[in-house]
Amino acid sequence: MAEFVKTAAGQVTAHRLDDPLAAHDAGVRRLVDSYHGIPAHTPVRLAKKTSNLFRDRARSTTPGLDVSGLGGVIAVDEQARTADVQGMCTYEHLVEATLPHGLAPLVVPQLKTITLGGAVTGLGIESTSFRSGLPHESVLEMDILTGSGEVLTATPEGEHADLFHGFPNSYGTLGYATRLRIALEPVEPFVALRHVRFHDLEELTNAIARVAADGAHDGTRVDYLDGVVFSATEAYLTLGTRTAASGPVSDYTGQQVFYRSIQHDSAEPKVDRLTTHDYLWRWDTDWFWCSRAFGAQNPTIRRLWPRRYRRSSFYWKLIALDRRFGVADRIEARKGRPPRERVVQDVEVPVGRTAEFLHWFLREIPIEPIWLCPVQTRADWPLYPLQPGELYVNVGFWSSVPRDPTAPSGAANRLIEDEVTALDGHKSLYSDAYYDQDTFWRLYGGDSYAALKRRYDPDSRLLDLYSKAVQGK
Repeated sequence: MAEFVKTAAGQVTAHRLDDPLAAHDAGVRRLVDSYHGIPAHTPVRLAKKTSNLFRDRARSTTPGLDVSGLGGVIAVDEQARTADVQGMCTYEHLVEATLPHGLAPLVVPQLKTITLGGAVTGLGIESTSFRSGLPHESVLEMDILTGSGEVLTATPEGEHADLFHGFPNSYGTLGYATRLRIALEPVEPFVALRHVRFHDLEELTNAIARVAADGAHDGTRVDYLDGVVFSATEAYLTLGTRTAASGPVSDYTGQQVFYRSIQHDSAEPKVDRLTTHDYLWRWDTDWFWCSRAFGAQNPTIRRLWPRRYRRSSFYWKLIALDRRFGVADRIEARKGRPPRERVVQDVEVPVGRTAEFLHWFLREIPIEPIWLCPVQTRADWPLYPLQPGELYVNVGFWSSVPRDPTAPSGAANRLIEDEVTALDGHKSLYSDAYYDQDTFWRLYGGDSYAALKRRYDPDSRLLDLYSKAVQGK
């Protein structure tokens, strides 16, 4: 198969589209052409069918950027342990390409349809983040279509180093990554798990700090680390260790539910084993625990629920339908109850303040379980200024609470924002945010962002970060 392209000299040449690099070049040309086809002074957006964002956005009636040719893996270099990946490639497809080489991205976000470009511009996290940081920290270079319509190559050093370091947490307001070269790391065929129970949240967070510092627990290496809090007296750390040793493996894509398998009463850790592939996607089948909202964890319904629809991307479609037609609020109204406020957030709190935050949250916000994922960044990223080398704990909670009709909109979310800020933490921007402009720009690198916007989007073809993250434009 070939695409015929007219060169600057007017010659027509053919490029083989089964050549990944040629296909990539063709995809970039379509993207750039679609940019120039959007009328001046019209906001530029992606023409993208899926999203892992949970904030409300205004519907666009204008054409979007054509990213249809930018969803694959260009090359995996087994010797250099790198991969060149298109910006719209999902982690599901990326892992499919790297695992046959015994390699994986340094950080693989939990849900299959998160894209590499999305995880870098919007942040992502997983159980390797206590040692490998966030996904953008394994990026070696990237090509970015900026708001000025240019495709620029950004690296940690060089002419566009400011864009490289300012791109994370910009959420497409400085541009869109078309190609990223990322570092990979060796993996084994299996992951051996130990689920360790804690009855005290201070003991839990102290253990997180020790494991992150030592890279081990009770003399055994820890390659993966995350946790789940069910209550103030029932919480777990899951410690994963890569192994080549064969043996029985569990399967949580069928009737069994992963987060329920963690729970136990013993003082000794509960052990388990998964293939590396299944470990990376252990949360996706049930969208952590959120599939219970659709009845998918009811054993009877689960047996009838087609396996291909037991995945986060399908649950997200159900959520989108609910938001469009207000199904959940109608059900609450029929039961004589008030509408509910969506509380879907991830926050980072310093490890020394995490137990304090968890106690506050369990008192004030009626949501459980809660996900924990320790992270420490290795450099300064101006739009998401965590202190390099300091251990934080990502606290994730995804549900809804009864809405107080006398309180301002987003009352629970506003409380959380205030508490996180008071504890020197930070909040991810993929969901609802309520900051005023002064507070927002103080927390999210306002001066650095303004300089980047002037340089790479001088005509404001892209939304600014506050308009997108808070005002939902």
